[in-house]
Amino acid sequence: MSTATSIPGYFVGYARVSTFEQDAALQQDALAAAGCQSIFTDKVSGKLEHRPALDATFGQLRPGDTVVVWRLDRLGRSLRHLIDTVQALDSRSVAFRSLTESIDTSNPGGKLVFHVFAALAEFERDLIRERTTAGLAAARARGRNGGRPTVWTPDKLKVARDMYESREHDISAIARVVGVSRASVYRALQERSS
Repeated sequence: MSTATSIPGYFVGYARVSTFEQDAALQQDALAAAGCQSIFTDKVSGKLEHRPALDATFGQLRPGDTVVVWRLDRLGRSLRHLIDTVQALDSRSVAFRSLTESIDTSNPGGKLVFHVFAALAEFERDLIRERTTAGLAAARARGRNGGRPTVWTPDKLKVARDMYESREHDISAIARVVGVSRASVYRALQERSS
């Protein structure tokens, strides 16, 4: 990482709580005590791709600034997302700091920690891919295909087809009677017609 530390910048805080019932005061107090000149707060799930306050945080940043969070999980929805976000900050010459984990990418130790995180995330992805490929190959060798087992029995398929062909029932009704999702009914009927 090549975060510029010679340009004095602002500490911009980012806080997030998952629901409106939760209180962000603990995070906001810690960020203010760490010297953040401005603090942006989201009250949304971390799983969301776009978060209004996070977007506003990124909109305010200039080279030499530092984004500060109370804890790593407040910023990233996964390790991969966190690494990508910190790398995006670095490409803009913006440092990253997490108070709880004492990580600061404006110094060599903090950069090293993030390089290790990135390497571990890539290693984990490769292991999962390798295990999945090996598992599918072993299943195929035993005559099985991968994926979830079908919910369709021959009887269910016959009932669904009969209901559909009668033109008296819509897909939702067929799905309720057979006990599967509408998408599953569509797929089953489409496979039978092709």
